[in-house]
Amino acid sequence: MKVAATDSAVNISPVPDTWQRRHLLGLEALSKEDILTLLHTAVELKAATGGCKDKLSILSGKTVANMFFENSTRTRNSFSLAARRLGADTVEFSASSSSLSKGETLIDTAKTIEAMNVDAMVVRHSTPGSPHLLSQNVGCSILNAGDGPHEHPTQGMLDIMTIYEQRGSLEGLTVAMVGDITYSRTARSNIWGLKKLGAHVIVCGPSTLVSKAWEEFGVEVSHSLDDIIPRCDVLNLLRIQFERQYTRPFPSVREYAFLYGMNKRRMEQAKDDILIMAPGPINRGVEITPDVADGPHSVILHQVTNGIAVRMAALYLTTTANQREG
Repeated sequence: MKVAATDSAVNISPVPDTWQRRHLLGLEALSKEDILTLLHTAVELKAATGGCKDKLSILSGKTVANMFFENSTRTRNSFSLAARRLGADTVEFSASSSSLSKGETLIDTAKTIEAMNVDAMVVRHSTPGSPHLLSQNVGCSILNAGDGPHEHPTQGMLDIMTIYEQRGSLEGLTVAMVGDITYSRTARSNIWGLKKLGAHVIVCGPSTLVSKAWEEFGVEVSHSLDDIIPRCDVLNLLRIQFERQYTRPFPSVREYAFLYGMNKRRMEQAKDDILIMAPGPINRGVEITPDVADGPHSVILHQVTNGIAVRMAALYLTTTANQREG
């Protein structure tokens, strides 16, 4: 397929026949081949747009609706930019000013938006399974931008893409996710994706947020950050999801930072080429100190850029598959 960027013509690989997914609801259901297709498409689109800066026209004439029922800065803006980088129009939906406040159901709201000739809906909702429900009731593509504590597939993929760019492969790497595993949709998506690509995954945090039950997912469980640091190739430092908790899972934020915060002292225990990641928003001085967040091992801003690339790939693949099926 020949498409035009702002300054030159570029070639984008056609969507492979093996990609049959009209929706992106989570990484759990994706095969290793699906994940690699999404990854390689994101890498290709990032290169074709000069690092996600230039525009293509491969989704010209398409419309993407951002339906966010929870607050978001990074994900919402990233999806909007991704759609526009591919030439699509965007519709920004606000739950607070919608007919939901008048008693309209989620499904009826989605059908109304779809009737405006929308090709894809990006959905964030506090209730797990909401994007899955909509995918069964509308004909356009549904992309999950986070459903409660369940999954956040594009965040998982942008984390994977960042590691892939830095290391060339995930096979055999040890990746630790530290912090609020219980309530983290990012952790779940990362676990599914990382394991399918051959990484060894460790989840680490206080026992109130990281139970031994996580071993059923095929990951290692640790309650000591200091014990695992020397083995890790990547540390992904997760925010504490206070908004999803009904009781405080540890005595104080200060104690959490002392036991699980990544700081200069702990960096001295780490491998020379360790990667430091965080999905954001970052609580500086809690899960990570400023010198580490802004230090040479940090790839946090690379994650933000790769979020646009991954979301371009997700929109391109799902809408093309939907058009092919239709």
